[in-house]
Amino acid sequence: MIRVVLPTHLRTLAHIDGEVELEVEGEVTHTAVLDALEARYPVLAGTIRDHVTKKRRPFIRFFACGEDLSHEPADAPLPHAVSTGAEPYLIVAAIAGG
Repeated sequence: MIRVVLPTHLRTLAHIDGEVELEVEGEVTHTAVLDALEARYPVLAGTIRDHVTKKRRPFIRFFACGEDLSHEPADAPLPHAVSTGAEPYLIVAAIAGG
């Protein structure tokens, strides 16, 4: 079971309360987790990654185990702690400015 934490505005859009638990078949990668998330909550399709290219949206970041995984390849395996459910996969809305 993969645990996913979403930013507040995406939880509101999908009517989610708290973190999401997803079952992912095969290797646990960014793509596999996001495919499972969008399959379960179709309203999120296109909000985290582009509909056509499947690339991460500019102000969305991915974190796990205290590391920024946003620039890792989409098919790179996620840390073992995420694939076992020990640590959550964090999808974070980045804020620009200063």
